[in-house]
Amino acid sequence: MSEQAAREEICRVGRSLFERGYVHATAGNISVRLHASAGGGYLITPTDACLGFLDPVQLARVDEQGQQLSGLPASKTLALHRHIYAASAAFEPATACVIHTHSTHCVALSLKAQGEELLTAITPYFVMKVGHVPLIPYHRPGDPAAAALVAQTITRYGDQGIPLRAVMLSRLGPNVWHSSPAAAMAVLEELEETARLAMLSDKVPPLTDEQLTELRQTFGARW
Repeated sequence: MSEQAAREEICRVGRSLFERGYVHATAGNISVRLHASAGGGYLITPTDACLGFLDPVQLARVDEQGQQLSGLPASKTLALHRHIYAASAAFEPATACVIHTHSTHCVALSLKAQGEELLTAITPYFVMKVGHVPLIPYHRPGDPAAAALVAQTITRYGDQGIPLRAVMLSRLGPNVWHSSPAAAMAVLEELEETARLAMLSDKVPPLTDEQLTELRQTFGARW
């Protein structure tokens, strides 16, 4: 994807998320890792920007070390995004987009969750399209400690043969990642919908081991 195409896709996805209520006000951010053929480094939404009204020209362009090259000041979550890209590279080398939102049902569920993960395997499409979502204890927005913990979690799960596509920052919101903005948005949509179902239901039993095995064998689900 060229730099210009990436800029336009970030704005398209941001607008779509905003118009459908996945983000509000100035919450949330999107980044894209640019291929070496496009100059490398990253594009990321500016700090305190509304994802519904992004300007492709104003997106922050930073180099591989996180130093800003152009655009408005980068989101304060840049360090977290860079940690996700670095940690996921060993398990999902095609990762090229990270999306963070404050999606309502995900955040609400994190206020109630007591285990190590946000959700159990309650629907087949959650298992197939999202997978495990570790719950990261609360840290203030932009805290470097949260970025380091997310990276450690990605590595820990990956070393167990479970590549992650999402983590949940308690009281803040999910971070999801994939090979493109459109693919990452699809992960976010499935995650938020599953969280909504969990909030609407009481004590949902997870899929059985036999059902999970069938999803692995039939669709390659990573659970």
